[in-house]
Amino acid sequence: MKAICDVIIDYETEEKARVVLQAIEVDNMDFVTCTLQQRKLHAHIESKSISSLLHTLDDYLACVTVADRVVDKN
Repeated sequence: MKAICDVIIDYETEEKARVVLQAIEVDNMDFVTCTLQQRKLHAHIESKSISSLLHTLDDYLACVTVADRVVDKN
């Protein structure tokens, strides 16, 4: 079985979306494919099981949250 999830995060500005993407790209490896379309960060996640997908999604969203908060502080 294959589990797939697409996440779209819409930021206030294209600059913030770009900075967050740059901050999290190093952690994506082969688990998450990210693209940027104007202010929107698109993430595509594929896993072999639902539990693995949920684990990857949890890690991804935690990284995005940290990056988002760091950008807001600067």
